[in-house]
Amino acid sequence: MLFVLLASMVVMGLAFFRAMSSHDVRMGVLAGLVWAFLFVLLFGLFMVNPNEAVVLQLFGAYVGTVKAAGLRWANPLYAKKRVSLRVRNFETASRLKVNDSDGNPIEMSAVVVWKVVDSAQAVFQVDNYEKFVTIAAEAAMRKLAMSYPYDSHEDHQLSLRGSPNEIADHLRREVQERLAVAGVEVLEARISNLSYAPEIAQAMLRRQQAAAVIAARQKIVDGSVGMVEMALERLSQKNIVQLDEERKAAMVSNLLVVLCSESATQPIVNAGTLYQ
Repeated sequence: MLFVLLASMVVMGLAFFRAMSSHDVRMGVLAGLVWAFLFVLLFGLFMVNPNEAVVLQLFGAYVGTVKAAGLRWANPLYAKKRVSLRVRNFETASRLKVNDSDGNPIEMSAVVVWKVVDSAQAVFQVDNYEKFVTIAAEAAMRKLAMSYPYDSHEDHQLSLRGSPNEIADHLRREVQERLAVAGVEVLEARISNLSYAPEIAQAMLRRQQAAAVIAARQKIVDGSVGMVEMALERLSQKNIVQLDEERKAAMVSNLLVVLCSESATQPIVNAGTLYQ
C-alpha cells in the first residue's frame, strides 16, 4: 500500500511539473489535486505491533479494532488508540492492612497476572483500565481476607496461610468478576506476602507456639497410650506375668511418665518382690 501511494505521488508530481512546463494549466491543476489527495491518504497508514490492538473511531463513534500486525491503512479521519494485548503483572500495595474473618488485623499483598482480551471494552467501558485493574484487585483482596481466617483452628478448614492453592483460585475468580466489564482476563492471582499486623504479631506468635506445643503433646500422648496398650496386651497373650488391676495401673502410670516426660527418667530397680 505504501509503495503504491509513493509511486502514484511520484507519477503525479512528474505529470504536474511536465504540465506546468508545457503551460497546460488544466492538466497541471488536475495533477496537483491528485497529488494532494494521495498525500492526504498517506496519513491513513499506521503500524500495528505484535500483541497490540488499534481501536478506530470516527467523530466519536466506534468503527472497529485492528489486531493484525504489520503496516495497515484506514481512513485518515479515523482517530486511533493503541491498546497493548501483552501479558502484564503487578503487585498490590505491599502493606495493605485488612481484617480476616476472625477480625484480626493482617497485612497482605498479591501478584495479579492479566491481559486485555477486548480492547474496545478496555477503552470505552472504563475511564482508565490500568488503574481500574489495580483498584479492583485491592477490593477483591479485602473481600477475600474477610472470608477466611489467617490460620485454621480446625482440621480441613481453609485458611489464608494454610490453603494457598484454594485461596489463589478464589482470589483469581474474585478479581476476574470485577474486571470482566473492562475486557480484562485474569490469568493468575496469588498472595505474595501475608503476616499479622505489627500490633498483634507478638501475641499471635505466642498463640501459634502454644498451639504447636499442644498439638505435639497430643501426638505424644496418643502414641504413648497406644504403646502402653500394646505392652499390656502382649504380656497378657504370652502369659509372661499376671498383674492385678492395681499393678496394671502402676505399670501404666510408670510407662506414661517415661514416654511423656520431656527429660530422661531415672530407673529404679526393685530388688524385692513385686508387691514391695
